[in-house]
Amino acid sequence: MIEIKKYLDFIKEVEGLKSVTRTAWTQTGRQESTAEHSWRLALFVAITAMQIPEIDYEKVLFMSLIHDLGELYTGDQSAVLMSDKAEKTKEEKIAIDRLAGFLPSEVGKHFIAVWEEYEEGITKEAIFVKALDKAETIIQHNQGHNPQDFNYEFNLTYGLKYFEEGAFLKELRAELNRETESKINDK
Repeated sequence: MIEIKKYLDFIKEVEGLKSVTRTAWTQTGRQESTAEHSWRLALFVAITAMQIPEIDYEKVLFMSLIHDLGELYTGDQSAVLMSDKAEKTKEEKIAIDRLAGFLPSEVGKHFIAVWEEYEEGITKEAIFVKALDKAETIIQHNQGHNPQDFNYEFNLTYGLKYFEEGAFLKELRAELNRETESKINDK
């Protein structure tokens, strides 16, 4: 029997992600939500994943959609200000387990496994999604209407280790750095 109510309960629960704000601003100066970031990351993954044929397309798309769902309960923590990555991961794991409880058992187990794979950042899929997650954040920093004291130089080192493998990720990072340097010079 299909557990429709569980799927609906999950979707209703994650609606709250639309109200979780990040420390990034849109072009109009409004703080972006975690849901908006996740949507644009998923779109970015969808249009670029074929550049790396050996990755599992379905997995990277799913991973990009769920990577920040723990923030529904924990909120977003600025990468610039984050003091304890291990504590953040622990809190988000509790949140992910809670969310998985809304889903049918097998779906919940898959949800947790893919989120954990992302957090570990070891597989080619996790590295790709982490790279594009960092890239989307950098793009938003460069594109957004930010506060006067915004630190664009942070972009130049943010997530560098995820861009070390493969021509596509290296080229993407080089272009992001050029855009950031241009933003710094225009300031």
